[in-house]
Amino acid sequence: MLRPRSPGDRRRRTALFTQIMTTDTLSQASDLALQRYRRMALITLAAVYFLILVGATVRASGAGMGCPDWPTCFGQWIPPTSEAQLPGNYQQVYADLGYADTRFNVVKTWTEYTNRLVGVSIGILVFVTVLLAWPLRGYDNTILKASAAAFLMVGFQGWLGARVVASNLQPGMITLHMLMALAIVATLLFALAQSRRGIMVAQPVTNIDKRFEKWLYIVLGLTVFQVAMGTQVREMTDLIRQTQGEDLRSSWIEYMPWFFYVHRSFSAVVLFANLWLAWLLVASLGWQHTLTRLTLAMLVVIGMAVLSGATLGHLGMPALVQPTHLLAASLLFGLQFLIWMSFRHCRDCSSAESVGSAARD
Repeated sequence: MLRPRSPGDRRRRTALFTQIMTTDTLSQASDLALQRYRRMALITLAAVYFLILVGATVRASGAGMGCPDWPTCFGQWIPPTSEAQLPGNYQQVYADLGYADTRFNVVKTWTEYTNRLVGVSIGILVFVTVLLAWPLRGYDNTILKASAAAFLMVGFQGWLGARVVASNLQPGMITLHMLMALAIVATLLFALAQSRRGIMVAQPVTNIDKRFEKWLYIVLGLTVFQVAMGTQVREMTDLIRQTQGEDLRSSWIEYMPWFFYVHRSFSAVVLFANLWLAWLLVASLGWQHTLTRLTLAMLVVIGMAVLSGATLGHLGMPALVQPTHLLAASLLFGLQFLIWMSFRHCRDCSSAESVGSAARD
């Protein structure tokens, strides 16, 4: 015979049902917030890489001083479109400020101004990323911290850009400006990887080749070394441009120091090391694992870097290829950082599962 339910039973059942529904609702809300954040983080990262491409174009085209002041451009918030819109003595004014031989060039001016506008848009996008990270602070507070750090770094990058102009494009300052951009990329990628942790833990790496982790760190070290040499080559290219002039671009290679040839040859070492890394993943995890797909994408980027580098080294340093080469190097850095973060999440999950299985046994 069924006993009638007491009011206390009904209250407990109602409370339990409410708790279950609340948990499901919070889980759905968290999933939605994560999806929104990932989408915005990807858009922001794409914009940062676009800014790197634009900045490299500015540098390769010699448009870095297209706006000889900052934050205005020729003293205006919207730059002129013809020299007639400037004071007759503007060249003397800027010469007195330390910028000799300042000459208005509408293409260079608007190229540099576009670079600045894209930089401002990056600040806005990163700020929106911070806002979307706020609801995730209970899920993983490092997402919010990394996003906020990226926003502060963008502000510092803007100040650093002003210092680059004030230094009259000193090569060391330009390199520091570029390294800061990569630091922003790494910070945003860290936040994105943290938001993708739930995706990666669902893809264990218990069967991964034991040599993979060691080779991953070797490849990362090789890439850092190659990028460091690349920055030195880029600085030397700027110095050669100043001494030889743009008209002799095809002969710049003749004045390159020894580390240019080391940098050019070392690309083969980086390529084959990454090919071996990809083979270790394909052989142990198959083609469908996220780590394998990221590594294959990395190989495509390396191919683009090697091809553009060979073009620069053997076809007279064409200006349009320089931004492509720098973009490829930046993409390579980002992909390898994301692979490293994703592998850590997969590895930690696999280790936890192994410990759990041992405890049950």
